[in-house]
Amino acid sequence: MQSQTKRRLSPGELDALMSGSAGIGCRVEAELTDGWFNTAYRVRLDDGRAAVVKLAPPAEVPVLRYERGIMATEAMVYRRLATLPGVPAPELLHAGEDFLAVSVLEGTTWDKAGDLPEATQRALRRELGAITARLHTLTSEDGRFGYPAEEAALSAPDWRTAFTAMVDALLEDAARWQSELGVTPGEIRTLVADGGYALDEVTKPALIHFDLWPGNIFIDGSRIVGLIDHERAFWGDPAAELVSLVFGGDTGPDSDLVRGYTEAGGVLDFTPAFQHRLALYQLYLSLLLIIEFGPRGYDNAEHLAFCRSYLADNLARLRALR
Repeated sequence: MQSQTKRRLSPGELDALMSGSAGIGCRVEAELTDGWFNTAYRVRLDDGRAAVVKLAPPAEVPVLRYERGIMATEAMVYRRLATLPGVPAPELLHAGEDFLAVSVLEGTTWDKAGDLPEATQRALRRELGAITARLHTLTSEDGRFGYPAEEAALSAPDWRTAFTAMVDALLEDAARWQSELGVTPGEIRTLVADGGYALDEVTKPALIHFDLWPGNIFIDGSRIVGLIDHERAFWGDPAAELVSLVFGGDTGPDSDLVRGYTEAGGVLDFTPAFQHRLALYQLYLSLLLIIEFGPRGYDNAEHLAFCRSYLADNLARLRALR
């Protein structure tokens, strides 16, 4: 996907960046074009190891509020995962202020694996549920909720305050980029306030990936070998993870994914308050997907139509709860 946030370097410039910042040069093998925000290159390091180098947008390029500092967030997540058994991920090899380098995973992303047998799909969904439950055992070291990066200034001591600030930041971005949402900021804020009682039930800031669609899950045959692209991660409510997980299959209470999650010790209670929070998180993602068209400069009518339909459906779901 083409995006105005992507920072491209020549092979020589990337080699110089790695040599100067990481102390090891590299040879570019290919640009990885699936990403929608950062630029990524598959490289061969001078010591022979294969790696993927991700570049943050240029400092002068405008981004959404929550996107400030998210390269450091991804590096932080990889460091935390290195100490957590049972959550496969690439190894963080090097990290700088505006780049990171990780090891190359075997296999392929789930969305490109072709037609898998139903039994394999079900087993993978169950395994993904278990991995997600283990991921959610990571909590913020300072007890705060919201986005980890200080640059975003979107964290708070409680989840209701943090989530409200996250929504407000998106609405400010929408005004800046003149995003056509088809709903007033006032109504969105009212819908969030109406769910305050449910948000208050969340008292533990778990690490939420928030982008676990099949394109960010590597599989090798019948096993999951790695989760990637942790840049959208925040400290919050495990229910929010279902928002992206549903793009890969059923996430209902009787699903294989939830079965794997609960067998690994996770708790998803599906109470009315839980469902209300889930609807809020679906609203949040649908707003994000439309508003990011502004700074990224996407020219994709089909994707925009999907995003508008997704927002309309999620608004209807929340309005029905009022």
